[in-house]
Amino acid sequence: MSDRVDDHPGSGGPSSDHDLEAIRAARGVAGPVQRKGIGPVAWFDVRRRGAGHLAFSLNRITGLGLVFYLYLHLAVLSMLLGGASSWSSFLRVATLPAFLGLDVLLIFGLLVHGLNGLRVALVGSGYAPDRQKALYWSLMVFGGILLLGAAIHIVGSA
Repeated sequence: MSDRVDDHPGSGGPSSDHDLEAIRAARGVAGPVQRKGIGPVAWFDVRRRGAGHLAFSLNRITGLGLVFYLYLHLAVLSMLLGGASSWSSFLRVATLPAFLGLDVLLIFGLLVHGLNGLRVALVGSGYAPDRQKALYWSLMVFGGILLLGAAIHIVGSA
C-alpha cells in the first residue's frame, strides 16, 4: 500500500476492482446511523437523540423564527409612514398581554440562538472542544434565568 494521497478509490489514482467491490459491499451494510425522516420533520423526532440534536434543532428553529421576526419588524416599522394615528393604534394592540407574550417568545429565541452560537464559536475555536454538553446546558440554564427575569419585567410593566 502506498502512502500517496491519490492512491485511494475515487481520486483518479490506482485502484483495483477488488477495492471497488469492497466499497460497494460496505455501502450496503446497515450501520449505526438510522434515518428518522427527511427534512424539518426529523428535527422534532427526539427518540434516542442527545443534547447535540436538541441544540442543532433549536438553533435551526430559532434562526428561522428570528428571520421571520426581522421581516415582521420591518413591516411594523413601515406603519410609521402612516403617521401618528396609525402608530398609536398599533401601540394599543401591541401592549395587549398576548403580544407581550410574543415578546417573551422573541427573547427566548434570541437567547437560545445567541447562546448556542456562542457555544459553537467556543468549541470551534478550540477553547472548549471536550466540554460541549456541559457548556450547552450551563448556557441554557443561564439563558433560562435571563428569560425568567425578562418575562417578569415584561409582565410587570403591563
